[in-house]
Amino acid sequence: MSMQKPELVTVSPKFQVVIPKRLRERAGIKVGQRLDMYERDGVIELVLVLSVKAARGFLGNIETDIASEADREI
Repeated sequence: MSMQKPELVTVSPKFQVVIPKRLRERAGIKVGQRLDMYERDGVIELVLVLSVKAARGFLGNIETDIASEADREI
């Protein structure tokens, strides 16, 4: 991950922040999309949550023929 110029945001009275347009576009964040939020050593990280539809094909070319216990005993 390369260092970028930081974006200054302000926390609202409801503790909300707006993700700057440049960052939203780079991350591909859409309205209504869900994000996981983590805090680690004072750094807050947002991670896109993939929908089932978006995750389809995620495992691509893995072997899906898994033998059952009964098949293995033969």
